[in-house]
Amino acid sequence: MATNVHLTPELASFARDCVEGGHYNSVSEVVRSGLRLLKEQEDRRRAFDAMIARSLAEADDKGARTMDDVLARADAAIEAA
Repeated sequence: MATNVHLTPELASFARDCVEGGHYNSVSEVVRSGLRLLKEQEDRRRAFDAMIARSLAEADDKGARTMDDVLARADAAIEAA
């Protein structure tokens, strides 16, 4: 799929430098690489948001715990091990 992308002069220069430096064969490869990194970042953000939502739902279902309770349970688990 052909798509036109307009880059700022700074980004265009960076992309050309990446190609000229031998890291990429074309500016298109640079853009694809950047988009892959952005996708990975967004996937991690979504996974983190989902984990937070699950944690909040669990706190609603089971009640929240105080830090003292968490530390006491951790200490007990360490002593038991």
